[in-house]
Amino acid sequence: MNNIRVALLQILPAGTLEENKEKGKNACRKAKEMGADIALFPEMWNCGYLIPENPDELKALSVSKRSAFVSAYKELAQELNMAIGITYLEACDPLPRNTISLFDRHGNEVYTYAKVHTCDFGDECRLTPGDDFYVADLDTDKGIVKVGSMICYDREFPESARILMLKGAEILLVPNACPMEINRISQLRGRAYENMIGIATVNYPAGKPDCNGHSTAFDGIAYRPQDAGSRDTLIVEADESEGIFLADFPIDEMREYRGREVHGNAYRHPKKYGLLVSEEVAPPFVRQDARR
Repeated sequence: MNNIRVALLQILPAGTLEENKEKGKNACRKAKEMGADIALFPEMWNCGYLIPENPDELKALSVSKRSAFVSAYKELAQELNMAIGITYLEACDPLPRNTISLFDRHGNEVYTYAKVHTCDFGDECRLTPGDDFYVADLDTDKGIVKVGSMICYDREFPESARILMLKGAEILLVPNACPMEINRISQLRGRAYENMIGIATVNYPAGKPDCNGHSTAFDGIAYRPQDAGSRDTLIVEADESEGIFLADFPIDEMREYRGREVHGNAYRHPKKYGLLVSEEVAPPFVRQDARR
């Protein structure tokens, strides 16, 4: 199998739903011309990550999975013979969700994932959290690859990437909308290293409030037999500008690495981790706005 190429669509929202749809479709076409197997959007692309305080305005911005907006990318994926991870504010009761739907190169829905770890200390307190993480086989021209997703704040919890790894994911597709600085990028580096997993994260560029580009991809390969020491698993880091950035994941080497290295699931002791699923929250971590 050749490299799995993910196009990180680090692009600015255009304004209206229709303008975002057309700009996003054009970006996908360019990604295909650049040889992408998967095109990935930043968080909540349909509205450019807007979360109004007014519930009626919030619901008016949302679209369903079967809307014309989402269906346009389903059809485009089939037309381009390229997978597309389209993000949107999804219509849901009682309040919308922060969602990604992944369509394969045949236009089939691979999964639809809603953000589990909503930022309840901020505007996302007005969104409905997702309830599970999903992994599925993605059919590409270069063979089957197992993929899953986190969304933005999900990355700050080791459990997100860990459960996706345990479910078999090889590459994680991560939409984002926040300032990407050394600590947040380091979290992604850590998630890739400890799970021996590929992670592709796409952010909005500078020009979008509270965002600064720096989309990244990590292949998770920390050691190579031919190298004397460890290597940085970073394979691409974008600058702050608007553009399409390509991440090539050496999937065969990633699989070989997983088959011989010591991280991931080989030496874990799950029976000793019971506290990880406890609902108790003790000081100093008690927060009145937290949802369970």
